Amino acid sequence: MKRRSLFALAALSAALLSPWAVQAQTKTLKVVPHANVTILDPVWSTAFVTRNHGYMIYDTLFGTDLSGKVKPQMVDKWTVSKDNLTWTFKLRDGLEFHDGKAVTSEDVVASIKRWSSRDSFGGVLAKSVDNYSAPDAKTFVIKLKQPFGVMLEALGKPSSNVLFIMPARIAATPGTEQIKEHVGSGPYRFVAEEYKPGERLVYVKNDKYKPRAEAPDGTTGGKTVHVDRVEWVIIRDPQTQFNALVAGEVDIVEQPTFEQYSSLKAQKDIQIVDAQPAGLQFIFRFNHLHAPFNNVKVRQAAMVALGQEAHLKTQVGAPGMFAFCKSIYPCGTPLASDKMGIYTGMADPKKAAQMLKEAGYDGTPVLLMRPTDLASIAKLPLVAKQQLEAAGFKVDMQQMDWATLVARRAKKDAPAQGGWNAFMTAWTAGDILNPLTMAMMNAAGDKGWFGWQDDKQIEDLKVKFAQATNDAQKKQFAEQIQLRAMETASHVPLGQYFNPAALRKNISGLVPAGAQVYWNIKKN
Repeated sequence: MKRRSLFALAALSAALLSPWAVQAQTKTLKVVPHANVTILDPVWSTAFVTRNHGYMIYDTLFGTDLSGKVKPQMVDKWTVSKDNLTWTFKLRDGLEFHDGKAVTSEDVVASIKRWSSRDSFGGVLAKSVDNYSAPDAKTFVIKLKQPFGVMLEALGKPSSNVLFIMPARIAATPGTEQIKEHVGSGPYRFVAEEYKPGERLVYVKNDKYKPRAEAPDGTTGGKTVHVDRVEWVIIRDPQTQFNALVAGEVDIVEQPTFEQYSSLKAQKDIQIVDAQPAGLQFIFRFNHLHAPFNNVKVRQAAMVALGQEAHLKTQVGAPGMFAFCKSIYPCGTPLASDKMGIYTGMADPKKAAQMLKEAGYDGTPVLLMRPTDLASIAKLPLVAKQQLEAAGFKVDMQQMDWATLVARRAKKDAPAQGGWNAFMTAWTAGDILNPLTMAMMNAAGDKGWFGWQDDKQIEDLKVKFAQATNDAQKKQFAEQIQLRAMETASHVPLGQYFNPAALRKNISGLVPAGAQVYWNIKKN
């Protein structure tokens, strides 16, 4: 008996030390992201799933809490000169990249420059900058040519594009190219060798990360990690996502379909948590480079043809989960305004048809891209096609997965050569709170956001907004920008909605942040 006991003890010890046993002891959080991830550069792309990936592995200089207040993150202290032209920032202690090298002010300056070359807000900041300097490893200075009253709002922008800090050698990559290494200083490390596009992304806890002491609030506060490993599991079919969650094969589904909420609420082991309590907004985006939407009058006709009600009821449908809002800024926020020029938010096919005739529309097809695997917006193009055709447009709706759409929308080629005329997407409230955070208001032509509007008046008004010294002035310039956006038909706002996440009940701590973030989460 004694000999058998010794054999049993040895077998048990071997089992405990085996890789399978070690893996079983590892606390893994399994997440179904709302879309496939093919672009990993959060500065190059505004896709939310890429932004969420960015929050896993990078850190930010500042963050924004749920009330909209900007608070320091990687920054410890900062000062502003009396003439408001010199901003001096000092980094907090203990910042280290995943490759073991300390984060320095040179990394910060390189990251700001690259971000500014892509982001609408960053582009406006860049126009006011005289120079950057890094007097020592932990201090960076931004010297301005003119006051920039929204400096902290720029550096702490919570959503696409976020100013994530990268090593200078990586941030040296031109903004027109995607980065090839994914090294941050954030709460998780990206496991590149386990990345399988279309299947899985893997992140492991960064044991060297030092969270701030404050409680998490939005994208501010302590980014404390309570799990060892996070796996993003790509599941394209909504019903398969639902089944995996109910069976306990995954822990979180970021964006259930709107039809699933009643069934999810009936499941005893499932909870619904809204990480984006301020909601989101649907939009229709024009390509300003190619016919027929290179003609502003044709864009205006399309804008009048599109109405919010059918889009919201068809795509969302669930009572209480959508709201009519014609403002380009979220309704209920300080800059929201009903001063919209010709845009009413109501579909008017008869008026649109007359406008289209007056515009000289020659029947050039509108190539409208539709993502078949992104349930939260997949029905929108079906409605848009109907409404545009009712006004006399010819619509060529081409179907593809979201990853393909994201890659294709970056192409400036003519539609017949692999380009496009229009696509539809959604933005969180944090993305569209003001004209500087809003990608669609990047009207800098070839350097602007996908669609490449070139409008000096919008760009000039954005600078005035940035220099405004009080809320009344900001409101005035924001309204002028909104009216100009509608006059030039930059895009079409198609209403607000809510799309909470579904979690197993043993998951706690999901932080409402406007973006989906995965620190503070516990798995019991």
